Amino acid sequence: MSDTLAATKTAERPERNTPARTFLTRRTGYVLAVCAALLLLALPFYLDRFWLQAGLFAMAAAIGAIGLNLLTGATGQLSMGHAFFLAIGAYGYCVFAGERGEDLDGLGLPPWLAAVLAVLVAGVAGGLFSPIAGRLKGAYLGIATLALIFIGQHVLFNAEDLTGGANGRDVPAMSLFGLTFDDTPLTVASVPFGSAEKLWYLGLLLLLGCGLFARGVLRGRPGRAMNAIRDHRIAAGVLGVPVARYRGAVFVLSSMYAGLAGVLLALVFQRTVPDYFGITLSLEYLAMIVIGGLGSVAGAVVGAAFVSLLPQILTRYSDALPLVSAPGTGGVAPGEASRYLYGAAVVAVVLFLPGGLVQLARRRARKHPQEES
Repeated sequence: MSDTLAATKTAERPERNTPARTFLTRRTGYVLAVCAALLLLALPFYLDRFWLQAGLFAMAAAIGAIGLNLLTGATGQLSMGHAFFLAIGAYGYCVFAGERGEDLDGLGLPPWLAAVLAVLVAGVAGGLFSPIAGRLKGAYLGIATLALIFIGQHVLFNAEDLTGGANGRDVPAMSLFGLTFDDTPLTVASVPFGSAEKLWYLGLLLLLGCGLFARGVLRGRPGRAMNAIRDHRIAAGVLGVPVARYRGAVFVLSSMYAGLAGVLLALVFQRTVPDYFGITLSLEYLAMIVIGGLGSVAGAVVGAAFVSLLPQILTRYSDALPLVSAPGTGGVAPGEASRYLYGAAVVAVVLFLPGGLVQLARRRARKHPQEES
């Protein structure tokens, strides 16, 4: 009888993950990652320009969101001035790469060098602000970074020799290894490649590099120190973590991510305008990391795709959607509708899914071995 009960309990006990099962799970993840990579590489051969540009906007947003997630999600520093550093990257590239004209100044540097310098200038700007970021926290830091938006808007509208004022300025095309990322025809496998198709692969490469670097930071010793600062700043200092230095360094790194995102945005837009780099853009980036998942690289990418693609999709299909119509026609404009939707998504995530959208995938991954057993 006892043997029967023991056998019954053993049969009812969930099977633990064996090394073979873990290997199969990892192999499945690798296969899915390879399939996704092949799909992304093949998309320029099949998608039209609208969807390619929408995807490029999502890539640029994802790079900026990863930087903000390192700052806010992993370290706990609230920043509402992320758009300021995007503007530095975008306009810095234009100034460094643009030619001097009658109305606008430019240094005429090689575009690849101009992009690198623009990212470095964004990092320098973050470094100048880092002493403040290292000493403030919570709402006080948010208010201080919010001041950067007003300062940046004043400079963008009034430094007309550099920024072009309210009308903005054209963005020089990127040139790298003899390839110019403009609309000059380039035929690949009988498919004409324009600027969007060329920039697609550049954006993928930049996003991959930024994501892997941020993932390495979060999984290493710096990431553990950042999380300790976020969870309990005083305790982290007692344990020997240089809190002010880490907070300042993360602010610089986040600023450089934003600068790179600004460069990519400028290349996609092909013209920079001051109105785009306002407080609304900073709030959108905060919505990205909250919806996707705080402190997660994958969450930043998912949230960026959701927030940046939503208005594009609503604009594309506004004729077929109820209550959504073109601006000035009596309905809700696609831009306004998208803000309502991702605003509601932020509330829903905060109330019902604190880990963001990536938490759904993690829950599924935890339940999957039990379902198989």
